[in-house]
Amino acid sequence: MPSLKEQLDRTRREQTGRVQAAYEAMVAELAHSGLIEHVLPVGAPFPDMALPTAEGELARLADWWRRGPLVVTFFRGEWCPYCRLMLAALEEALPEIEALGASLVAVTPETGGRALAAKQCHGSRYEMLSDVDCGLGLDCGVVFQAPAVYRDMLLSFGNDLARRHGNDAWFLPLPATFVVDRDGIVRWRFAEVDYTRRAEPADILAALRALSAG
Repeated sequence: MPSLKEQLDRTRREQTGRVQAAYEAMVAELAHSGLIEHVLPVGAPFPDMALPTAEGELARLADWWRRGPLVVTFFRGEWCPYCRLMLAALEEALPEIEALGASLVAVTPETGGRALAAKQCHGSRYEMLSDVDCGLGLDCGVVFQAPAVYRDMLLSFGNDLARRHGNDAWFLPLPATFVVDRDGIVRWRFAEVDYTRRAEPADILAALRALSAG
């Protein structure tokens, strides 16, 4: 089966016209902004926060990492083809993640039952959390406001993030994944300004094995 990177690369090559132009403009703007330098670094405490699960219950992140390592990954929403590929790849890797004593949660800014729809669509056994008003993403330094050209492109395809997020900030998370230890400390991270790049499950597993080995 193709790796996640191979699947992402193939999808990116299929981008054309307005989508490709908006993508290139946004990635260039984010790279120039220096946003990546403000992402929560390895060695930093991960924010402990209670977020609503896909089923509408509040869950505190520390309750997971006190039981064992926690993988936290941010995704934009089910509307994003790159997110769909990532969510499916993580579901496939979940047995190995759990065999290493770790838990996995996926965090999205989407509200209004959309996290549950994404979870059901993928048959995901890991938890999906709604980052209401991007509170966790902001604390992790992974949130930015979508540029006007990208916002207009999304609207042209019927993706109104103001409606999907329940606010008009038009915030989106970077592709970011963190491995957090039992003390709530970040021990590995992946962060990119290019939303067509995602943490490879094999690299997440390697980080968990290294953490297990001490």
